[in-house]
Amino acid sequence: MNRIFCIRGAICTENNAASIVKNVEWLFKTILKENNLTNEKDFVSIQFTVTTDIDELNPAAALRRGKLGIDVSHIPLFCSQEPIMKNSLKNVIRTMITVYLPEESTVQSVYLNGAEVLRPDLSRGNS
Repeated sequence: MNRIFCIRGAICTENNAASIVKNVEWLFKTILKENNLTNEKDFVSIQFTVTTDIDELNPAAALRRGKLGIDVSHIPLFCSQEPIMKNSLKNVIRTMITVYLPEESTVQSVYLNGAEVLRPDLSRGNS
């Protein structure tokens, strides 16, 4: 029996298209690997948020450009802007991926490239 899980992740990136594509691809592939996700049919949706300093490329568009190993063309993707908060980490792309997994599954959040400071309690040092 499967149920819905949400997998969180974040990565810091430079604000240029090449870096955004590279880092979104790295984050997504790491989430796939850490959570044994191999079938695009298990995905419900993927939500991204970006800090205000990232404005060169939407991470959803970046994900579609990446070499991912699975087809994301039929997965609903959405992107929005993070709220502006004092002293928040800059240049961050966050994601929440909603998937169907076996009921007994445990999901692994992924924080990379400096974003580990956002949730050290959920990070396994996967930078």
